[in-house]
Amino acid sequence: MDKQIFHAAVIGGGPAGLMAAEVMAKGGLAVTVFERMPSLGRKLLMAGRGGLNITHSEPMERFLSRYGEAADWMAPWLAAFPPEAVRDWCAGLGQPTFVGSSGRVFPDVMKASPLLRAWIRRLEGLGVRFVTRAAWTGWEHGRLRFADGSLHEADAVVLALGGASWPRLGSDGGWAALLPDVGIAKLRPANCGFKVNWSVHFAERFAGTPLKRITLTCGDLTVPGELMITKEGIEGGAVYALSAPAREMIAQHGVAELRVDLRPDVSAETLNARLGGGSESLSNQLRKRAGLSPVAIGLVQEERHGGDVSPLAALVKSLKLRLVEPGGLERAISTAGGIRLNELDGHLMLRRHPGVFAAGEMLDWEAPTGGYLLQACLATGMAAGRGVLAWRDASRPKGG
Repeated sequence: MDKQIFHAAVIGGGPAGLMAAEVMAKGGLAVTVFERMPSLGRKLLMAGRGGLNITHSEPMERFLSRYGEAADWMAPWLAAFPPEAVRDWCAGLGQPTFVGSSGRVFPDVMKASPLLRAWIRRLEGLGVRFVTRAAWTGWEHGRLRFADGSLHEADAVVLALGGASWPRLGSDGGWAALLPDVGIAKLRPANCGFKVNWSVHFAERFAGTPLKRITLTCGDLTVPGELMITKEGIEGGAVYALSAPAREMIAQHGVAELRVDLRPDVSAETLNARLGGGSESLSNQLRKRAGLSPVAIGLVQEERHGGDVSPLAALVKSLKLRLVEPGGLERAISTAGGIRLNELDGHLMLRRHPGVFAAGEMLDWEAPTGGYLLQACLATGMAAGRGVLAWRDASRPKGG
């Protein structure tokens, strides 16, 4: 290795790793990106199937609050690369963006592949080298070791191996075993579905059916949206938004209780008046007088069969869903847990491993869907890249 040139290695070819590579290459470093899969950015491409929600346009104070306990820690990285800068960066790659009605930001083409292709072209133009099918297995005599037995020497390393969700796309959390002396919070599913003990009849009839225009409440947090009934339970946007508190409730109490308002647009008083009296069947009352869909009626019937004798209006406005287990990491959108934040210095360098930095979902933060996940991966990737440049500058002989 040419000692006159500062060599940096990036382990992981997702958004965080590629952003770190871009920053370092622009700073004059020789950069090699190692990716265990046959191609780069597979999870980014998966996210793009739904339009690639890049970031969000809401005010920064509210934006930061989406990161929960990690908000204060995340603040400087997001301030250094805020949503507006992400949009400018996309435009610089020939992929202008727009703000949707929900405030979410998407590329005009509503796809990830053009952005990824343009990004890789830019990185190649900066001299970044890519090595695919390269599974990192640790260090050997100070050099990076890979599954094929090859070794790579680097002056600095950025670890951007992702969390453990959707492992078939390349991130399986196996890196935790390679950092035995680093504090790592257990990797857990985030933005995930949950198991509900449906009756056989309900599961067979309604699995795959959406429940729309509802609100969901977990504890003191209420969100509007919709959910999808699955054979095992529920998933969908409104569920994902509540997955963190629901997951923690299950961990503490063995069950989490959600409350579903099946008609948030109608008051309890109005429903009570509509549903009082009459000789119609339960199903007809709920369909004709409460305007419920078949799946919503099925949920009310599930509760009635389970022994809930609350008035119909009360069930419609506050139906209980008992979540007994989070969905698995293999279907979760993202991961909670990771390298504890106190294991990192102000440049995202591992305190126990000088010259080794970390970024993206490897770190112990989580956020809901809505652009916050990708935004944080890009911002921490940039921070890690800048951290390596600072490390390079500090490592230079004085007066050199």
